[in-house]
Amino acid sequence: MTRPVDGPAEERRALLRAAFGYADLTLEQLWLRYFELGGDADLFDLETHLDGLACLPDVDGDLLAVAVNERLDELSAARRVPFSRPLRPPRPTAGPLAALVQLLEAARTAPPDRLAPLAAKAGRALGVDVAVHVVDHEQRSLVRLPHGRACSEPIAVDGTLPGRVFQSGRLLPSEAGGVPRLWLPLLDGADRVGVLEVRTARARDLEDPTLREQCGWLAAMIAHLVVSLGLHGDAVERTRRGRPRSPSAELVWQQLPPLTAATDDFVLAGLLEPSADVGGDAFDYALGEDTVWMTVLDAMGHGLGAGLMTAATLATARSARRDGRGIHDQARAIDEVVAATFPGSAFVTGVLAELDVASGRLRYVRAGHPPPLLLRDGRVVKELSGSGRVPFGLATAGFAVAEEVLEPGDWLVLYTDGITEARDSAGRWFGEQRLVEFLTRAAAAGQPPPETVRRLVHAVLEHQDGVLQDDASILVASWAAR
Repeated sequence: MTRPVDGPAEERRALLRAAFGYADLTLEQLWLRYFELGGDADLFDLETHLDGLACLPDVDGDLLAVAVNERLDELSAARRVPFSRPLRPPRPTAGPLAALVQLLEAARTAPPDRLAPLAAKAGRALGVDVAVHVVDHEQRSLVRLPHGRACSEPIAVDGTLPGRVFQSGRLLPSEAGGVPRLWLPLLDGADRVGVLEVRTARARDLEDPTLREQCGWLAAMIAHLVVSLGLHGDAVERTRRGRPRSPSAELVWQQLPPLTAATDDFVLAGLLEPSADVGGDAFDYALGEDTVWMTVLDAMGHGLGAGLMTAATLATARSARRDGRGIHDQARAIDEVVAATFPGSAFVTGVLAELDVASGRLRYVRAGHPPPLLLRDGRVVKELSGSGRVPFGLATAGFAVAEEVLEPGDWLVLYTDGITEARDSAGRWFGEQRLVEFLTRAAAAGQPPPETVRRLVHAVLEHQDGVLQDDASILVASWAAR
């Protein structure tokens, strides 16, 4: 145990002896606290260290410092002049709340590049090692955020245990490779952004319900930071990109809401492809206490011109909606902006829908667009083919708002023609019938909307050998059964 003692080490030991004198602990009580923190020196070694006859390694000296400081915190909290009312407990210095507070405060001024090391530091406060894996925009791979080491290989979403966690939104344990791990979903609200890998010291820790709960809190905080910090820089976004984006795709993606959102009653999930080269397609939604709004758009043409038209249309619809105007006025506003801003016979097809939650009354405008599908009891029961007006931008009057009555448990599916018109090498359409069959199987299998959307878009891509000739978008709204 004995080793040379430098000046700073002797100074630290003197401070330790002085603090020990204030700590109101016996030597045996101090050793027990030190031992509970993981120290392995015996009582005699501890006594000789305090007496200056020998010197413990720095790691043991630090554990003694933690033990004494925790005791001093206890004493200072206990010896207070009483107030006339109870006060809230002081800021925690250890445990899960301390880890979350530390992470939240550090993230306030941190660039996105620092998210992975901050998450790792918070994990150490819980006694575990963590790594953050974000999903790519195509939702095919989970990619680890870099943290001072060579990047690991992406993990496939399909066919892997971490991928199953992403798909299901449920925690799963693993002892693969002899390494005990917990895999937890990273959910920002209802939006799936990746998975959290938590390595524990012992396999038996995987079944600890308290550790699972605490890691769930940490995963929720990290998911929120993935999204919020991702707005302030490019590090997270760069990790999530499987390939470069075209300017039109960059423009459209910046206008989209989160791919998934939910309330107690509704889940909405959308996706579009080709992720890196989309131009004319987009979707939007808004969830309110009494009303749910849904929008799907498809601008004519391709590339940046279509992207500009889509962005203008989306901004117009949002502006009118947020001003409290109904979908008839939203449609007229879109007509006016498209006709006035884009030359010639430019147009945008789309569906604007507005659901009153109390009555189930759905009001919608369908402008030159495929009719939405209504699923009830796991079957497609109707195409909403009302309000068959011309595309937006080609007329500003002379159309009606269609209505339908929905029930709790119904699914509403809005999509663009890139879904049904995808063709394989033999020229066969993906088609509406195949779409209906896919949705029916997904409902029968109990797949939630986000996973249904992901698998459907991948099925459309595979039908066309991975290369779409047109943008393909879908938005699914699920009304929870009561």
